[in-house]
Amino acid sequence: MSLDVKNTILEGKTSLGIELGSTRIKAVLINENNVPIASGAHDWENSYVDNIWTYSVEEIWTGIQDSYQKMAAEVREKYDVTLTTIGAIGFSGMMHGYMAFNKDNELLVPFRTWRNNITEQASTELTSLFNYNIPQRWSIAHLYQAILNNEAHVSEIAFQTTLAGYVHWKLTGEKSLGVGEASGVFPIDLETKSYNQSMIAQFNEVISAKNLPWKLEEILPKVLVAGENAGLLTEEGAKLLDVTGELQAGIPLCPPEGDAGTGMVATNSVAKRTGNVSAGTSVFAMIVLEKELSKVYPEIDLVTTPTGNLVAMAHSNNCTSDLNAWVGLFNEFSQAMGIEVDMNKLYSTLYTKALEGDADAGGLLSYGYLSGEHMTHFEEGRPLFVRSSDSNFNLANFMRVHLFTALGAMKIGMDLLLKEENVQLDEILGHGGLFKTKGVGQRIMAGALNTPVSVMETAGEGGAWGIALLASYTINKKENETLDDYLNNHVFSGQQSETITPDQKDVEGFEQFMERYKAGLVIERAAVETLK
Repeated sequence: MSLDVKNTILEGKTSLGIELGSTRIKAVLINENNVPIASGAHDWENSYVDNIWTYSVEEIWTGIQDSYQKMAAEVREKYDVTLTTIGAIGFSGMMHGYMAFNKDNELLVPFRTWRNNITEQASTELTSLFNYNIPQRWSIAHLYQAILNNEAHVSEIAFQTTLAGYVHWKLTGEKSLGVGEASGVFPIDLETKSYNQSMIAQFNEVISAKNLPWKLEEILPKVLVAGENAGLLTEEGAKLLDVTGELQAGIPLCPPEGDAGTGMVATNSVAKRTGNVSAGTSVFAMIVLEKELSKVYPEIDLVTTPTGNLVAMAHSNNCTSDLNAWVGLFNEFSQAMGIEVDMNKLYSTLYTKALEGDADAGGLLSYGYLSGEHMTHFEEGRPLFVRSSDSNFNLANFMRVHLFTALGAMKIGMDLLLKEENVQLDEILGHGGLFKTKGVGQRIMAGALNTPVSVMETAGEGGAWGIALLASYTINKKENETLDDYLNNHVFSGQQSETITPDQKDVEGFEQFMERYKAGLVIERAAVETLK
């Protein structure tokens, strides 16, 4: 096996994906069968500097180089070969944010990440102008807010891009983005798979009084779809990626993508009527739509797949953090009683206990709002557990209500899609920490969404694998082979998955809980205003 892999590496039949996440930069090398053969990771954290969440340029390159070196070291250690060539490379990163450069390719202001909520005026005005939801974290919102603020650097902008787009540009010299990543920069025209030209004209008209020396279309990256060649690794780029100088130039790169798109690829959720839901610290569901929504919903973000199909995203800031805190309390109790309990066993026992509870969680109510929750319009959060004197208060219902509430805010957004817009969904793919205990998170999610929920054995591979698959698709696809077909035929054909269909009692119970959840938001509001 290792000899086969060694030959694959020597012959350059590999693909490399590197994803810059919010806490980790990960590199994954895959073979021609799209199976990971080596990886490396670098942990990092954003900094809060001058009221801006940011990462420095030095941190970006140190992290990329470190993750690459660790992956290359694993190749050397496992297969006794030095990595000098790769079939194709792809980069992905946290979507949105703001990186602006002048004509000398100098960064004008520190990188403003998606996490900054500093563009409310721009977001509101652009949403009204375009009649299209422009969330605060979108790149165009950051640009327009900088214009509204009369920031001095705006007149010097020659190029604006995202984190993934920046890395790609430095390695290839090409100013381009994958369409999924670009859809978080500026709205996409679904026919042309590029920026919406009428909206660009509207934007240029609105800023015309500022007499800026550029028009929007002149400073944005070119948009590419999955499978298109997005340039070659230059000599300078090869030295920047591999500081040892062993990696050769000339390697093709796929279009740089965002972490939403790579998550869709890694869960085989790029076809229409499919979706995936990631449930951990936060929770978000992404559904590939068959047609555009009938109206604008501030609760729903619209982006695209890496092939340019429209995707609706329902995102909640809070999911399992408060639930994890309660499990930690049970662990503390066990230790106080002199009982050492394995945390995996504790989670499994408590989660499984929830399945014994009443369908509606016994009349209990909880909010896991550790932070603010935009879906329900809270700038701050206060975790709460509430019960009435006649609630059925027992361990099973206590665990069940905390699993329910982890999905409560997201459910509000999903109801807009499934009930108001009648979006059709064949199944949804679950991944993330909520699904670690077999069958529990899946069943609760199926009840919440009234949709079959599947979990794949590879769901934990993550976005770095997803961008590696997009790199592989670029060089290995057959003529006219779509990304959907490539993933089905060459990546997921032998995958094992387990599907849970909704139990009608769970569906009805969750709906009863949601009535309580919405009515009780006034309690959460009082807690925010009272508990300072």
